Amino acid sequence: MAEIKPQKGNVYPLGATYDGKGVNFALFSANAEKVELCLFDETGSVEKNRYSIDKNDNNIWHIYLPDIKPGQVYGYRVYGPYKPEIGKRFNPNKLLIDPYAKKLVGKLIWHKAIFGYDTESPNKDLSFSELDSAPYVPKSVVVDSNNFEWKDEGFSSRSFPETIIYETHVKGYTKLHPQIPDSLRGRFLGLTSPSVIKYLKWLGITAVELLPVQSFFADKYLQSNQKQNYWGYETFNYFAPEQSYLSRDDINEFKTMVDTFHTNGLEVFIDVVYNHTGEGNQMGPTLSYRGIDNQSYYSLNPENPRYYFDSTGCGASLNAENPYVVRMILDSLRYWVQEMHIDGFRFDLATSLCRRKNNFTTESGFIYAIQQDPVLQKTKMIAEPWDVGMGGYQLGAFPSGWAEWNDRFRDVVRRFWKGDQYQIAELASRITGSSDIFNYNNRNIWSSINFITAHDGFSLNDLVSYNQKHNSANGEENRDGSNSNWSWNSGVEGECQDKIVKNNRIIRAKAMITTLLLSFGTPMLLAGDEFLNTQMGNNNPYCQDNCLTWLVWEAISKEDKDFARYVKKVISLRKKLKFFNKKDFFTGKIDETGNKDLAWYNEKGKEFIDADWYDGNRKTVSCCAHYRSRFLYFILNSDSNDIKWKLPQLEYKEWNLLLDSSEKFSPPKILKSGKEIKVPAWSVLLFEVK
Repeated sequence: MAEIKPQKGNVYPLGATYDGKGVNFALFSANAEKVELCLFDETGSVEKNRYSIDKNDNNIWHIYLPDIKPGQVYGYRVYGPYKPEIGKRFNPNKLLIDPYAKKLVGKLIWHKAIFGYDTESPNKDLSFSELDSAPYVPKSVVVDSNNFEWKDEGFSSRSFPETIIYETHVKGYTKLHPQIPDSLRGRFLGLTSPSVIKYLKWLGITAVELLPVQSFFADKYLQSNQKQNYWGYETFNYFAPEQSYLSRDDINEFKTMVDTFHTNGLEVFIDVVYNHTGEGNQMGPTLSYRGIDNQSYYSLNPENPRYYFDSTGCGASLNAENPYVVRMILDSLRYWVQEMHIDGFRFDLATSLCRRKNNFTTESGFIYAIQQDPVLQKTKMIAEPWDVGMGGYQLGAFPSGWAEWNDRFRDVVRRFWKGDQYQIAELASRITGSSDIFNYNNRNIWSSINFITAHDGFSLNDLVSYNQKHNSANGEENRDGSNSNWSWNSGVEGECQDKIVKNNRIIRAKAMITTLLLSFGTPMLLAGDEFLNTQMGNNNPYCQDNCLTWLVWEAISKEDKDFARYVKKVISLRKKLKFFNKKDFFTGKIDETGNKDLAWYNEKGKEFIDADWYDGNRKTVSCCAHYRSRFLYFILNSDSNDIKWKLPQLEYKEWNLLLDSSEKFSPPKILKSGKEIKVPAWSVLLFEVK
């Protein structure tokens, strides 16, 4: 490569920006003493040129190289003190990935050279490594963001009340799909298959939520045990799409996927991990942030800066108190919205991003930055409202405009359908929008992301098939994963052929997913639950990149297909009724029509009194909801026996049966007020009041 005479460049934008004539490189580091830009051949294996970046304005190191074009491979070497005891970990022997790189080339090789310290030294991370990491790390690539023609300009995002989320994994969903070409299985383009799109639309899904798709890698422990970081919660770049999901190493494949979803009326959300990076704790590798400016990018232990403050359980927390780090997060989010056309984000361990001096606050810079951003204000924001730090559980604490994963909905629905005592009172609140948690600061009923299952935990099938977790395949002696699953195997642990047990499992699974889809709030389904996919009792398959987590489409039985048709039916009913588009919370008060907007009834057709709520043996509950001149009456029976139940006496009203999850309700579909009926065991009945 011919030597290029560098020019001054600009501090904005950060990253490598092609302007048609050359490339501007800009890198933030507040504590570096010197920065070098290294240019490589297209494979990233041979360094061609190296430039010293002499300009530093407001902590931004910048340089402009004319005649450089998209496709140029590069990396940084950053100089400064290596003094871990005060939080400085500069090491110019380590080639560093640009935090703003939009594309990467090459794979991470777990060699001792990728560590900033001498891995063989008894002083551990206090020692200094002189090994060059360049042959073993991915490199950054300059891209041209204007080389894709979108077809989705007419696409309009849905409102939250209309949203039905489908959480899935790019590889797991497509790897074994028989109607996807082999070359596209496990890739972004696999999700563009007509069969995939047709199925999602047939099912009634409105938004696909993808597990992490920003570049990630398997950590050293997993590699040494021949396991993979399957889920992807070890992000090391927040702009570049995951390389293993690209079939031709072209980031436009991601755009094609989103464009295909949009042109078919489907939104795309992505799961993002801004709370920590794949560099881990002080014993982790030096790949990017640690070597660029450890003190700025990470939250350090104030009493001993050699170590990190960790509210994530992953080694180190990203320092969202630093304005440059918040800027990087916001720039990343805007990039995925504006350049990749993403419709929403689910923030992993979101509490960690909202800490000031290690304490959670809604007055954090991260929250303020999101709220004032004109691009992100229009984007759906979903928080996982907890982390593992002190005061980390913050369900309901996020501001207006945010939705939150509601694990209390998950747990009480599981316990109720398991048959546990004293569940009625909490269940009542959860299925009607969890107003006790979210009804403040002008928040809406959709703020609750209702779910029973997710990637982390049992699948729906396993909830009714296993009493205990079975995680031995993870290699951690079954110590990993939650012990609080609130599951019941129906009498036999695991797979069985007993018809009675199998029927009971299906009936309870139907009741649970019906409860989810007919509850107020925003429902989220786990991909595969609609056809009773199993993970063989593993409730933490984070490292299982195999048939345990891949959806085995060709193994779907007739019974599984029938279950999927039922799920489609309930989703269709939810949409048709429009009742669940309600935004405001129920009050239980009499409205302008002279009717209560929500009332709870016992088996005698009488409204609940205190004794009913505190009856620990009660396993059946019903409510009548009124909204826009329409009445819906729900009965949920988690008893193993049929229950005699008297319909409430509403003047001049008849009751039309809309749904019976058990398909065992025998009386005529049109029933008069006050009539006594028999509610089948483990069933959900839904009536519309005429």
